[in-house]
Amino acid sequence: MESAVSRKSQGRIKGAKEKRIKAIRTQCDFTILFTVGLLVLFGLVMIFSSSYYYALNHFNDMYYFLKKQALWSVIGFSAMIFMMNYDYKNIKLLAIPGYIVSQILLVLVLLIGQKVNGSKRWLFGFQPSELAKLTIIFFMALIISYNRNKLKKFSGLLFYLIFVAIPVVLIAIQNLSTAIVVLFIGVAMLFVASPKIWHFFVLALPVLGGGAAAVMLPQFAYRLDRIQIWKNPWIDPTGKGYQPIQSLYAVGSGGLFGLGLGESRQKLGFIPEAHNDIIFAIVCEELGLVGAIALLSLFLILIWRGIKVAINAPDLFSSLVASGIVCMIGIQVLINVAVITKTIPTTGMPLPFISYGGSSLLFTMSAMGILLNISRYSKLNKL
Repeated sequence: MESAVSRKSQGRIKGAKEKRIKAIRTQCDFTILFTVGLLVLFGLVMIFSSSYYYALNHFNDMYYFLKKQALWSVIGFSAMIFMMNYDYKNIKLLAIPGYIVSQILLVLVLLIGQKVNGSKRWLFGFQPSELAKLTIIFFMALIISYNRNKLKKFSGLLFYLIFVAIPVVLIAIQNLSTAIVVLFIGVAMLFVASPKIWHFFVLALPVLGGGAAAVMLPQFAYRLDRIQIWKNPWIDPTGKGYQPIQSLYAVGSGGLFGLGLGESRQKLGFIPEAHNDIIFAIVCEELGLVGAIALLSLFLILIWRGIKVAINAPDLFSSLVASGIVCMIGIQVLINVAVITKTIPTTGMPLPFISYGGSSLLFTMSAMGILLNISRYSKLNKL
């Protein structure tokens, strides 16, 4: 009798635990959701603050860029909510077609793309390179999860790198910084999945050597000029060194607490299009070191929670997708901040959620939706 009661009691406890696990798994990571919301709102505030002078003088409407970014924010949130509720496993069906389509678009942008600031990056109103960031994540996650054992051999690593190299080369022709992001995403995902870490050390030397040799080619001579300007922007203070110098003035003049929101002096015609890639300099000028640290702390929270989602993902595919998304955000933040603080040579890289740009915001928030989706199915080791 006691044994029957005991088994019945254990059955109720087990059922309660299973129900609890199921309930928890239906919830997304609210820390990620809340952090993304804060970053988007912060971005809208800073876009208005950094762009109203430029917008008033060029479009006779101080709210011009704010209204456009607000519209894209609504579209981005809609995309994030949709992807958060879409079964992420169905992405496997889209991974290969998506990869192929993105490569076709990257070729088309080189042939018939719209040239902006001397580079062909736009096609049909968006940047195919933004799509390539996502498709490389899905595609690499798919092929690695199907045959992870291939990474035990160095030849297997080289095989997978071919698929990373194709979009990297196509993007690098016109946009080196985005090519670096795609390369970093692909290599990072391989690093996470590979059981042979020493393969990457063997690969590092020829890759670095090849990259250095490529920079020496005549068609890439302007990148050597960027290195010279990075070392000493005052050799051409009114030309190529103008923007780095002005951004440093903005960062330095902010001090500890900044000049105050909306009180930037560098946006008043000194920094051209301050609402774009250079917006972190305005953050430093208006909000100071405290504001910059607060913004970077939000990114660190987002990356930390993203890593937890990747670690607790229910399968290898979803773990690699989450890892790729976290790497995509992390490397863009790192490059943008490093450029503004003159840690690396100047290159164009938007600050995720903060810099002005519709296609960038849309694809980034779609990626956040997928990350939130995966977080709903995370493995729970303890109740």
